[in-house]
Amino acid sequence: MSKSEIDVVTAEFFAAFDNRGGRAADVARIRRLVLPGGVIVKTGPEFTAYTVEEFIEPRERLLAEGRLVEFSEWETSERTEIAGDIASRFGEYRKSGTLDGELFEGGGTKTIQFVRTPQGWRISAFAWYDRP
Repeated sequence: MSKSEIDVVTAEFFAAFDNRGGRAADVARIRRLVLPGGVIVKTGPEFTAYTVEEFIEPRERLLAEGRLVEFSEWETSERTEIAGDIASRFGEYRKSGTLDGELFEGGGTKTIQFVRTPQGWRISAFAWYDRP
């Protein structure tokens, strides 16, 4: 049961950025999926550690203002380990969209840490590496 619940939270996380077909991305759902004190880290080329709000705000703007359109990202493979009320997921992902009129595709690796809360599984931390 836990693995399927973690799969759902992960799919919701990736779907938060989807604005294909003119739909509005729901980046605000990250506030529900990630614990308020969650740690978010982007590795190179510019290493950055974010709070939940620092992560959401610029992405919400980018996806809503029309600079980034037809965007989606999706998991292509994953390995999830669960021990009681904690879990760790290591996965590869792909992404595509149009940024400032230029089509792009990319991918990388995300690691997501989960904890089981009274409200179900939530993300306590995640980090990602975009392949150049």
